[in-house]
Amino acid sequence: MNEAAAAGAPRLGGLDAAAAARLIALLLPVALLGGALGSQYLGGLHPCEMCYWQRWPHAAAIVLAALAFTAPAPASRARSLTLLAALAIAVSGAIGVYHAGIEAKIFEGFTQCTVLSRSSSTAELLKQITHAPLVRCDEVQFRFLGLSLAAWNAILSLGGAALIVALTFQGKRA
Repeated sequence: MNEAAAAGAPRLGGLDAAAAARLIALLLPVALLGGALGSQYLGGLHPCEMCYWQRWPHAAAIVLAALAFTAPAPASRARSLTLLAALAIAVSGAIGVYHAGIEAKIFEGFTQCTVLSRSSSTAELLKQITHAPLVRCDEVQFRFLGLSLAAWNAILSLGGAALIVALTFQGKRA
């Protein structure tokens, strides 16, 4: 790239927009998934079924964003993988909106237990029932600044996905 083109390219903290989008697409789900796992294993919060649902798209986003680093940031392959990572992050955010709505009693949650897995014997089922923590999706275990963790996931995921998309397309115009 010549100096005139480089001077006009949008930059964020020393990175061009496409590279910044790719980096955010990796670091945001790493931070959110790390926070979820930390709150579970270090903070003692037991996730409900919907909490787990929000984690899977973040894991997919991490893989997609990591694959985006196998090509130069402006390359169409890297941009496509970055946008797919943003989509996965947005899916987690959408699940977070629904989960926060259930917590706020805006939506109806599950009417049956979703924690138990199918067992081959009655003894295994009884063991699951007696040893599994009962965590309801409609009860908030922890609030930060008045919002549940599901609400924070929704805000950060949807906002982050929008930023990634905006940076990706901003870098394409440059």
